[in-house]
Amino acid sequence: MPGGRLTQQERQQIALGLADGLAYAEIARRLDRPTSTITREVMRNGGPTGYRADLAHRATEHRAHRRRRVAPRGTEAPAQAYGRDAEAVRAYEETFTTVMMQSGMPKMMARVLSALSLTDTGSLTASELVQRLDVSPASVSKAIAFLESQGMVRRERDERRRERYVVDDDIMYQSMMASARAMAEVVQTARQGVGILGPHTPAGVRFENIARFLDFVSESTVRAAEQAREVLYTKPETTP
Repeated sequence: MPGGRLTQQERQQIALGLADGLAYAEIARRLDRPTSTITREVMRNGGPTGYRADLAHRATEHRAHRRRRVAPRGTEAPAQAYGRDAEAVRAYEETFTTVMMQSGMPKMMARVLSALSLTDTGSLTASELVQRLDVSPASVSKAIAFLESQGMVRRERDERRRERYVVDDDIMYQSMMASARAMAEVVQTARQGVGILGPHTPAGVRFENIARFLDFVSESTVRAAEQAREVLYTKPETTP
């Protein structure tokens, strides 16, 4: 059934499809499943090179058992603001996390970013993240440190002096600017290499090409981010 939980046989078919080099969309078509379902299944269970059908099946059963233990039968999901469908929000959070992982972000960092981004306030405390994601405080701390380094999260103190982690509405702008700064540092280091290796040597030419390429990309990134922010950035209208 396309909308139901994946069976062990389907997971075996996913593993075979990955071994044959099939794209997620093709595996999904053969199983009559949404591509997002296959993508999420693979990324949360080892990725395309580490996926194992039996391990994925056991991990899913373990997660289901843990959810039943934490939320006993009859317990309803917390009410969602603006009349949102709680199950749809939960599924979307997994999808967004998977997409962030596919872009290269580590799993825990992607989970924390998704949890923060899906809140209307754009902020949560460490204890709220620990409870929401069912992970250790150390895992949250490590994820926040990484996201801070990428310019995607900042810290602030609330009225109770608790540290809160915040994603701003222009999170992608901040991230792109952080990326541009990182590229600028690589450019500077590459130019140092040119001076040491010699500008007319093969290695020196290689480093000069690295510097010129990243210098162009960095400047273009900053220019595009500034233009996009000015033209496209809008504050959301709040509805009661």
